[in-house]
Amino acid sequence: MATETAIERPPLEAKSPFEMRVHLGEDVPETDVRSALKTGDMGFLHSFTTGSAVDGPGIRLVAWTTACMFRCQYCHNPDTWTLSNGIPVTLEKAIDEVRKYSNGLKAMHGGFTLSGGEPLMQDRFAARLLSAVKQMGVHTAIETNGYFGDRLSDDDIRNIDLVILDMKAFTRAQHELVTGGMHNEDVLEFANRLAELKRPMWLRYVLVPGLTDIPEEMEAVADFAASLGVVERAEILPFHQMGKYKWERLNLDYKLAATETPTRDGVEKAIAIFREAGLDAV
Repeated sequence: MATETAIERPPLEAKSPFEMRVHLGEDVPETDVRSALKTGDMGFLHSFTTGSAVDGPGIRLVAWTTACMFRCQYCHNPDTWTLSNGIPVTLEKAIDEVRKYSNGLKAMHGGFTLSGGEPLMQDRFAARLLSAVKQMGVHTAIETNGYFGDRLSDDDIRNIDLVILDMKAFTRAQHELVTGGMHNEDVLEFANRLAELKRPMWLRYVLVPGLTDIPEEMEAVADFAASLGVVERAEILPFHQMGKYKWERLNLDYKLAATETPTRDGVEKAIAIFREAGLDAV
């Protein structure tokens, strides 16, 4: 499999996941791409970032994958929607990258988080990388929209210490509105499966004025999350415009260009809804 090409690529480590990165894997032959997706021998990554304190417990090393099946109106990294925008990285190289930080991550009671994009669009790479990191004794987490959760075996899931589930909505109509037409039956099924396996979860919900700040919708999400019995934390993430420039540079139709960040009062009201359901919400 061809893993190194003539294209000049940026370093794997980035200062921020908000860096714009495109066309970095376009020269990888289609046969190699198909093989990578099937075996997990190679993945496509936007970047690694270090020192995160918001992507799981403790201080985290985060790997950001490319490719996503959702087209969320509020996505701040639309450059990660496309697989070929990512840097092709062998599984061994990705494992070595985590290993460099493993002692420090353990000392800081942190760990490794695989995010995206949607990491389960590269499910074999994700499962094999998380398994290898788990074997290092490093805490593992995945941030996922849950749509392709059925691609993970029970053993794959047991190698993940924490699943951070990005719930876009509870009702199908609202989910389709937010994500560009994608249903959420598989998301809910994955969440129920995690509960059956008693796997720890965090829930994330993005609060967007005029789009997701619907009390009834938030109540439904909160009640569902509370019913699972394994959600340790619910995070209400206020919408921001840090990814607006990416939509503009990619010539995408950005419907939220005039949307403001939610007020502190709006955020507090949303947090209260999740707390009223019995969740530890922040």
